Amino acid sequence: MTDCIFCKIANGEIPTDFVYENENVVVFRDIAPKAPTHLLVVPKTHVVSLGELEDEKIALELFRAIKEVTKKLNITDFRTVANTGAGAGQEVFHLHIHILANKKLGDIC
Repeated sequence: MTDCIFCKIANGEIPTDFVYENENVVVFRDIAPKAPTHLLVVPKTHVVSLGELEDEKIALELFRAIKEVTKKLNITDFRTVANTGAGAGQEVFHLHIHILANKKLGDIC
């Protein structure tokens, strides 16, 4: 998808410091954090939302990335959020999972 900001980030068209990257997934810091640690886990392949995810390999890679990043950053207490649909708070229509840690979770994603 050409207008998707997360596709552009994942494909390197928008410079971003990745906290984690493998062939299928990238993880980077949210530009509008809702917690002191607020990361986004994003598949490199465009998938609109969890409701549209059919590739089990991508699903596995998303959760593997969460495990690897939280271990790498020594985060033991965290929350994950995946919004699906505008009514649920999804603002960018490219599947992404929020990792929120270190308190201050007022208005969640």
